[in-house]
Amino acid sequence: MELKDFCTNEERTLTSEDKEKLLNQNKRLVSDYQARKLEAEAQKHWDLFYKRNETRFFKDRHWTTREFKELLAADNESPDIQNLLEVGCGVGNFVYPLIEELDVLHQRDKFFYYACDFSPRAVQFVRNHSLYDTKRMLAFQCDITTEDIQQHIAPGSIDIITMIFVLSAITPEKFSTVIKNLHKLLKINGVVLFRDYGLYDMAQLRFKSGHKILDNFYMRQDGTRSYYFEKNELAKLFLASGFEILSNTYIHRRTLNVKEGIDVPRIYVQGKFRKL
Repeated sequence: MELKDFCTNEERTLTSEDKEKLLNQNKRLVSDYQARKLEAEAQKHWDLFYKRNETRFFKDRHWTTREFKELLAADNESPDIQNLLEVGCGVGNFVYPLIEELDVLHQRDKFFYYACDFSPRAVQFVRNHSLYDTKRMLAFQCDITTEDIQQHIAPGSIDIITMIFVLSAITPEKFSTVIKNLHKLLKINGVVLFRDYGLYDMAQLRFKSGHKILDNFYMRQDGTRSYYFEKNELAKLFLASGFEILSNTYIHRRTLNVKEGIDVPRIYVQGKFRKL
């Protein structure tokens, strides 16, 4: 099995078969009633997801310090503890590998960690972890599409926000509100480190008729939802909310196994955005 990643500004070129799959998705859309019900019950569906899967579903994200050098102590000469917020922390697959890596580098005090999630059950898994320490971390439940988070974090107090495979789970009409909330929390020159599903990812093309809610927005079998981002659309969202773009690109990943005839194309969109 071989993994190949490359960065590009180009969208995936669709085959005639790909185009046919996208057309078939339009044959039967999710009804307005069902779409409203999915939105109203979004927290319930994610809580059920973590009830079923507990801590087993997502792999630990050891790749984040490779992709986002801002997370490494060697890239920051400041002696002060920085505040890092992970939006959509899940069960801790990002924050705990980062803590372990920085501890090995003897940079235990680089960050104070804030970790929030929409699902109360996910937050409880984070709190139950053996590395959870209230002296260096605060995990809490909140809805990032509202101003709830300001009950836990003062505006203008965060140095780095990570948002990895989170915005795609939120209804597109609330994207702008979420980005503006991130802007309020950051210090001047604070950054958002972002990764999510990109347009025409394999998972998008696999959806059948009856799962499409809106353009590039879909319902999964378990009631959770997923959006697939176009790079320029993401840039406009951040620019409109007072950010500058440090980087914004597609990540194309191919999982190849020639012997077994496996060629799985995954597409992500990845960016770094700084508060002006």
